[in-house]
Amino acid sequence: MQRLRSSDATFGAAFAAVVNDRRESDAGVANDVAAIIAEVRARGDEALAEYTARFDGHLLAGENWRISAEECREAFDALAPDLRAALELAAQRIRTYHEAQLPEDRDHIDAVGVRLGAKWRAVDGAGLYVPGGRAAYPSSLLMNAIPAKVAGVERLVVTTPTPKGLVNPLVLAAAHLAGVDEVWRVGGAQAVAALAYGTQRIAPVDVITGPGNAWVAEAKRQLFGVVGIDMVAGPSEILVIADGANEPQWIAADLLSQAEHDPLAQAILITDDAAFADAVEAAVQSEIALLPTAAVAKASWDAHGVIIVVESLDEAPALANALAAEHVEIATSDPEALFADIRHAGSVFLGRHTPEAIGDYVAGPNHVLPTGRRARFASGLSVLDFMKRTSFIAVSEASIGAIGPAAIALAEAEGLAAHARSIELRLGI
Repeated sequence: MQRLRSSDATFGAAFAAVVNDRRESDAGVANDVAAIIAEVRARGDEALAEYTARFDGHLLAGENWRISAEECREAFDALAPDLRAALELAAQRIRTYHEAQLPEDRDHIDAVGVRLGAKWRAVDGAGLYVPGGRAAYPSSLLMNAIPAKVAGVERLVVTTPTPKGLVNPLVLAAAHLAGVDEVWRVGGAQAVAALAYGTQRIAPVDVITGPGNAWVAEAKRQLFGVVGIDMVAGPSEILVIADGANEPQWIAADLLSQAEHDPLAQAILITDDAAFADAVEAAVQSEIALLPTAAVAKASWDAHGVIIVVESLDEAPALANALAAEHVEIATSDPEALFADIRHAGSVFLGRHTPEAIGDYVAGPNHVLPTGRRARFASGLSVLDFMKRTSFIAVSEASIGAIGPAAIALAEAEGLAAHARSIELRLGI
């Protein structure tokens, strides 16, 4: 764990190193993924079966390629009542929040009589990648599937690895609750390739979303353009801006809520109170000892954890904007004052009683967020990731007379005679 002070002469260089620490995949991963994509594109199901046997220790044959809707319903029905209620509450709040994101069509006639507008339509099919193993999270399935359904996607396909043939029943229950149409027992970069290009069994989709490991993220990056993607996600991040009036144990737990995801995750604290920084650092060690995920959380904190002590919290927004973190907590007496200057963040959590973890499950906004400083130009997953906008124009005989000559002039200036002529003919020129 690094400890930095903004007043130190070396702070600028040390902070720049933190900002530029990408913690993402290397060229070896890119080469491996390119080979996997090529094999799936060329050999389809045969390649999927080989990769699944090699990486998941599971043989795909006959009916076991898919998990049926009935199996998903049974998993949901088998949930303990309190857990079923928790999933239903999360789904309801996620759905309500995302319904408010639905865009409106536009249709109007301007001052010269030209009809202009746009229609929003959902993509035909969306693929959701749901990790297996350490990162098998039903919450992520809800966060990806519900916006797609709200958008109006007709075919919603889940691919998920099932190591040794085992599947997380909570994931199946979430798939039932969200209304997923197909669930396939394939994972890794090969699943992303199958969703993009299609195989003999799996029909291609138009958009692929969902978290995954470095190979999954790289496959999405390489296949962008063949399909749409939500984003190229890297390891999780949290930045906590906190004053000394907080409970150190709370802030320590908040930092570890992301550190426990991945040894490459990053947790950063900015505070103006050096004694509070000491207390949080000690509380992190105490909290780690209590966690079943202690090994992962400790590896992340030791390698990538950072505590920054500033002279004043007025410095924090500029540092936060440089980091452009996935999650930003502002645990101060007046969070709005700092929030007003936060320009780059995936999602912001305001006040001492708003831990990032509440946003992961039941708050409503999406927890699929840009990482690796991509919050400078990207947003969290929304219904718009599953929709596209088609503009339309209707020009009357009178209105082409009003705007056509300008279009002719521009076409001639660009040397595009056919463009100009298509308008000239209508104007009788």
